[in-house]
Amino acid sequence: MKVFLKEDVKNLGSLGDVVTVAEGYARNFLFPKKMAVVANEKNVKEFEHHKKLLLEKAAKLKDSLKATADKLSSLTLTIRAKSGEEEKLFGSVTNMDIAEALKAEGFDFDKKKISIEEPIKRLGTYSVEVKIHPEVSASVKVNVVQE
Repeated sequence: MKVFLKEDVKNLGSLGDVVTVAEGYARNFLFPKKMAVVANEKNVKEFEHHKKLLLEKAAKLKDSLKATADKLSSLTLTIRAKSGEEEKLFGSVTNMDIAEALKAEGFDFDKKKISIEEPIKRLGTYSVEVKIHPEVSASVKVNVVQE
């Protein structure tokens, strides 16, 4: 039986694929969970319309995220940390510290979306990448100063 997938199904296919499956699998698993519909002309046309709308919505979202990325790129965060001799920090500045500084500036990002190339263990200015979306990221300047 040919079915049209309405969402990603592990080990079968992704959204929008037309796949051939056993009738029992489709009737007992895919259809009740609304993961697929019978691949007839009406359903394919309906999905093409929905797919077009989803792509337009995704493009608008991506444009707004690029605007956020531009704002982040122009931002310089200042983080105060205790340091000892030779401008060496007691501890290090982590992505959690950067996430808190971003939150203070009005940007709320999960610490997992902030990537630091190497641990920040000295005073100075560093560049940190913030992943906003799988296709959009921004580079933020972090200035570490003595407390």
